[in-house]
Amino acid sequence: RNNTRVQQSPQGSSHSDDEAPSTSSSTAGSSSVPDLPGYYFDPEKKRYFRLLPGHNNCNPLTKESIRQKEMESKRLQLLEEEDKQGKKTARLGFNASSLLQKSKLGFLNVTSYCRLAHELRVSCMQRKKVQIQSSDPSALASDRFNLILADTNSDRLFTVNDVKVGGSKYGIINLRGLKTPTLRVHMHENLYFTNRKVNAVSWASLNHLDSHILLCLMGIAETPGCATLLPASLFVSSHPAGDRPGMLCSFRIPGAWSCAWSLNIQANNCFSTGLSRRVLVTSVVTGHRQSFGTSSDVLAQQFAVMAPLLFNGCRSGEIFAIDLRCRNQGKGWKATRLLHDSAVTSVQILQEEQCLMASDMAGTIKLWDLRTTKCIRQYEGHVNEYAHLPLHVHEEEGIVVAVGQDCYTRIWSLHDAQLLRTIPSPHPTSKADIPSVAFSSRLGGFRGAPGLLMAIRQDLYCFSYS
Repeated sequence: RNNTRVQQSPQGSSHSDDEAPSTSSSTAGSSSVPDLPGYYFDPEKKRYFRLLPGHNNCNPLTKESIRQKEMESKRLQLLEEEDKQGKKTARLGFNASSLLQKSKLGFLNVTSYCRLAHELRVSCMQRKKVQIQSSDPSALASDRFNLILADTNSDRLFTVNDVKVGGSKYGIINLRGLKTPTLRVHMHENLYFTNRKVNAVSWASLNHLDSHILLCLMGIAETPGCATLLPASLFVSSHPAGDRPGMLCSFRIPGAWSCAWSLNIQANNCFSTGLSRRVLVTSVVTGHRQSFGTSSDVLAQQFAVMAPLLFNGCRSGEIFAIDLRCRNQGKGWKATRLLHDSAVTSVQILQEEQCLMASDMAGTIKLWDLRTTKCIRQYEGHVNEYAHLPLHVHEEEGIVVAVGQDCYTRIWSLHDAQLLRTIPSPHPTSKADIPSVAFSSRLGGFRGAPGLLMAIRQDLYCFSYS
């Protein structure tokens, strides 16, 4: 009796759905259809169906299954459109020569010209699969990408891979072979393995630029959380002499959420870790620690380079800066305070250090002016409910990139917050298969081309600019 028919309510019904459609009516794509508790309106059959609990039917009709089916249908449709269009442009008559001509004639201001130029370039990006070579091909076929992070020059990619037997292992992909027509890269693996969750990763410049990788690991039960420094040379056979071995810092509590490496001269050779209700700043050379108590878990961190500040994003929605010149016993070390409505998952300081961008677990992305502590821009469309998702800001290309919990990669114009492109995942949408991305103006090093790298399951894809 899962197809019990119900009389449709009249259009003039004084129902809240006329103003704000509920989940079922909005997914059906019609805001004029009232929502009835316990029923789902099918727009194709134009009738209501009873929603059944999942435990008493072998093929239950539930809101979750309906939503999943509609999302998969939308993803396949977008993929089909992208494949058909090939080298598509954002809209008819939208090309580089017309843009340049309009700009010269004064029909476009600088902001509009930059945004349209970025839109044109981003819309022309085509997905191509990257061939990964490794000394262990069987591992490539079974291990799933969990996280990727490009180094400063974008010629290496640090990877965290989930292993079939449980836990994670690490690798470094050399991107110098990332050239058309054959996109071929080599993966250097390592025997380092952990059964703990990797919450955060950062490249660290201890001996030279990006000489180490800083990892923040969550504790399990009685096992404390920790931060560890791994020399990047562990992943290659020939490595520079004198690289210091890894440094392991254990904490008394399991809740280790975030980490960041300092390039600030006033906190030289230091890294920070965001814990449950505490921030620790540790010197790698002396081992000295500064401790700052907070009122919430610290989920995101980044050091400023020019100002002696460490920015932190908390589960409470608070973003605050720590003045590194203050001692942990002193007062007044909170230099700036901003507030989101949900847990902050990522903070990114812009180059001039006058603005900060942050994203949260409600899917909100805001650009903050640090001088006035006001939100000056908001980027719409990002989807998040509870995941710890990163944010990528690229001022050189003038874009913002974020992967949502719906597995769509969205690209916005940094300067006017326009959504330039939405890229569907090559695989079916799943909470366990959220893609990890890295964007660079120079993929593969100094002479490389700009583009986006996307890692999902066992695959690596490249979306290079035309």
